[in-house]
Amino acid sequence: METGFFDGGLTRTVEAAIEQARRETLAAGVPLFYHDSVSGRDVMERPDGRIFEIRFKAGAPRENHYEVLRELGRNAA
Repeated sequence: METGFFDGGLTRTVEAAIEQARRETLAAGVPLFYHDSVSGRDVMERPDGRIFEIRFKAGAPRENHYEVLRELGRNAA
């Protein structure tokens, strides 16, 4: 992604660091929660490779702060 603020080398370095952190987090057995700006969905990615569209519940306790809406295909998120 080229924004005009940084050169392409810096952008690629940041993207590589984000991808490395993603892989390490999933390898540690921790699910990832993020907003996919391309699809507009809130997503949970599980360490087993499954991806779900979720909805965050405002004010809910941390252990129950989201609702799974549906499982997405690997290329959907």
